[in-house]
Amino acid sequence: MKRESVPKRVRIIGAGMAGLSAAVELAREGIAATLVDGAAQAGGRCRSYHDPQLGRTIDNGNHLVLSGNKAVHRYLDTIGARDRLSGPKHADFAFADITTGSRWSVRINDGPVPWWICRDGRRVPGTTVRDYLRLAGLAGGKPGQIVADRVDPSGPVWDKLIDPVLLAALNTASASGSAVLTSRVIRETLGRGGRAMRPQIAEPTLAAAFVDPALAWLAGKGTSLSLGTRLRALRCDGDRVVALDYGRGEEAVAPDEAIILAVPPWVAADLVPELTVPDDFRAIVNAHFAIAPPPGVQTMVGILGGTAEWIFAFPDRISITVSAADHLVDRDRTALARAFWSDIRAVHGGPAEMPAWQIVKEKRATFAATPEQDARRPGTRTRFGNLFLAGDWTQTGLPATIEGAIRSGEAAARLARTATLG
Repeated sequence: MKRESVPKRVRIIGAGMAGLSAAVELAREGIAATLVDGAAQAGGRCRSYHDPQLGRTIDNGNHLVLSGNKAVHRYLDTIGARDRLSGPKHADFAFADITTGSRWSVRINDGPVPWWICRDGRRVPGTTVRDYLRLAGLAGGKPGQIVADRVDPSGPVWDKLIDPVLLAALNTASASGSAVLTSRVIRETLGRGGRAMRPQIAEPTLAAAFVDPALAWLAGKGTSLSLGTRLRALRCDGDRVVALDYGRGEEAVAPDEAIILAVPPWVAADLVPELTVPDDFRAIVNAHFAIAPPPGVQTMVGILGGTAEWIFAFPDRISITVSAADHLVDRDRTALARAFWSDIRAVHGGPAEMPAWQIVKEKRATFAATPEQDARRPGTRTRFGNLFLAGDWTQTGLPATIEGAIRSGEAAARLARTATLG
């Protein structure tokens, strides 16, 4: 049978960050893909929406990227949205302990030699260089190891810096997280110095930074988008996907067409025969309060001793994020809002009366970043020659992050573009 060396068409199922990244990568190479998503809007977990209860546009979650996230910046540069990220000029991280009232900032120097650990005023108060050297094991890891196999998860540096940062990166209890995934995060960010560790936040919203500019750029390249169209089944014959069913009868897949499946893992498992995917997930809880922060407050503050973990100050609202939030996800929403508002008042002040608020709970926000779940992550290729996978749950080498999602889309696009199709 004659084989086509390059597909003439690519259909992407899912318009979250992985799907958008795949579409952008293909468009850069002159291939206008077709994007299809079952939701009413693109963006997946990086969506923004107008909340009538707050009278504001808010993000589904408070997603943070770092200056060392190379795929994020490639993507934003391509779609002309690099200026939609804001953050400090240096890798400064503010923390507050609500139980003691103490505050401190960790100020990581720009270069790769970590002389900041030698300076009071830059490191965690009350720590010494030796405390940091004890954590050198975080830079390595073997399959099957957890973080606690590599380092002692205790002490002031762990409690006041490493644990809150890793919890946010892994969305899994830090000590039980995969040592391999943790080491990759460390090597790509903190291990490269402060220039790679600067925290960056989308402004004014996630959609304005990551989604809307991408859709506009893709439309200009001829990529089409169909929303509210959910793939219900795919039919395979031998080593190919030959038909897709969106609930209105089968649509044949052309011999020269490749498919990128950029959907959540549980959806992919239902669609693709014999596919192994992560099956243990962790929640994230976010809260948004319709009040402008006081002038001069830090954009982001890590919290110890409270219900919140990170407080984000936006021009028109104050937001909260709690990772690995299974312990909170079933709590009463009003009780949660009051607890979060108490934390905000302890750090930033504010009136006793709670402003309008909204709680956003994601019960299956990410896969659990444990060795067992990491081992269940599939690669980009499938046993079907014209079907490729994308998503932060595929084997990117990173935890479930925006960086990982974008990398997965790039990888799927490269393979789809050069696939041998029958």
